[in-house]
Amino acid sequence: MEIGREMAPAETALTPQQIESIRQLRLDFSQLIMHHRFVIDEVLTKISILREESVHTRSYNPIEHISSRVKSPRSLLEKVHRRGLPLDTAIIRREITDIAGIRITCSFIADTYHVLELLTAQNDVRLVEVKDYIAEPKPNGYRSLHAILEVPVFLRSGPTPVICEVQIRTIAMDFWASLEHKIHYKFDGDVPDRLVGELTEAADAASELDRKMERLHAEVRSGSPDVDSGEEFDEEALRILWDLSRRED
Repeated sequence: MEIGREMAPAETALTPQQIESIRQLRLDFSQLIMHHRFVIDEVLTKISILREESVHTRSYNPIEHISSRVKSPRSLLEKVHRRGLPLDTAIIRREITDIAGIRITCSFIADTYHVLELLTAQNDVRLVEVKDYIAEPKPNGYRSLHAILEVPVFLRSGPTPVICEVQIRTIAMDFWASLEHKIHYKFDGDVPDRLVGELTEAADAASELDRKMERLHAEVRSGSPDVDSGEEFDEEALRILWDLSRRED
């Protein structure tokens, strides 16, 4: 059943007061969604800096892929309706924590924790909640780190704290979660028991693959240099650098 039909029949005429009220609500929700687009930009900038710094200081990029999304007005309103929340944007900001979502895909399990540690160590990032589905997987085998972060966005009126959900998982975890989502969508949530069992087995296999790849990675990197600026220094730049270092002496 569509929400609009449930709320008001199509033939019902709205009063001027109702029209004005709806107009204001539309503006309020547009602003709410805009703020969550801004927080996506803020967090993506932080992640981009952390990724580039890791490459320069450790010769290693812990982040393979980043994706983000902000709920559409329709999707958000449907969730407000399902949750039985009032049309109060302050309450919706507090109660619906996945309006803005970022997914970070890492190569290895250790990287997921490292990225979360780096991100939450910043002074203007407040960790509201974290759910560690890697250490304690869901019954169906789902594994991922889920962190609810509060980050300020800087508006004309001043800094405004906005919530963002960040999911951090390995490539294997992400592949499994994508397949699980497609299967649940195909069967409209009523997945046959046989497939549920096979999905759980696949999750265990993906977890074992993660552990094996991490052990191999640790062995390959053992004794490798920690620092590589990643910048291109041609012969002339190196000569100038050498001359300047001798002058300092």
